[in-house]
Amino acid sequence: MGPNATVTGPGRQRTAGSNGNDGDPTTAWSEYLAAARQLDGVRRGAAAAAGEQARSAEAAREELTLVRTGLASQQERLRELGVPAISLVPSPPELSEAARSMAGGPAAVLATLRTARGWAEGADAALAARRRFRPGSWPARARNLLVYGPLALLVPLIQVVVYAATGTGAASVAALICGLPMPAIAFVVAWVAVGRVFRPGPGERLDRTVRFGALVCLVPAVLVTAGLLLALLAG
Repeated sequence: MGPNATVTGPGRQRTAGSNGNDGDPTTAWSEYLAAARQLDGVRRGAAAAAGEQARSAEAAREELTLVRTGLASQQERLRELGVPAISLVPSPPELSEAARSMAGGPAAVLATLRTARGWAEGADAALAARRRFRPGSWPARARNLLVYGPLALLVPLIQVVVYAATGTGAASVAALICGLPMPAIAFVVAWVAVGRVFRPGPGERLDRTVRFGALVCLVPAVLVTAGLLLALLAG
């Protein structure tokens, strides 16, 4: 080959090989569309992630409000039950554990708050079940009957025992006479005892059910007195 063929032949081949794809408008347009689709997918994914985080953050704020309200009412009830205030404050290890559990962003915070609300609702159920067995949470009449009832039955019971032991004698007559003013005394004692046994909470007023208590103290005494009087007259 001559000098010109050696220089120009391979040079033309290299130029054609290196510029074959770059100079094709169709290939460049396809690559541009692929890159645009990829960027749009990234943009849509980022927007979806940002929207999800915003929704999680809003839901977490609402959940936090519910949890705070529930915990505040629980703390008040636990203080009324005599739980020390120091026991109602989270310890440093508990705070550290809570901070680690919420380090994953709004979604993790929302999950932690929902778990906390579940625990709080479980504690509310336990407190409600416990209060059902406490007389202080009963209706006023049923609660006060625990005090009025025994005091109302005490003196009539003594009168019946004295009559059964002595019969229609002077002791039975004395017991009957002494028992006449006892319903009033029993009522006064029970009225004071209700205030001592069932103390009202802050801002509450204790219902002593005065009329109901007077009736409870009077009825047994009247019935027993009438029965003993008839027995003494018959004897």
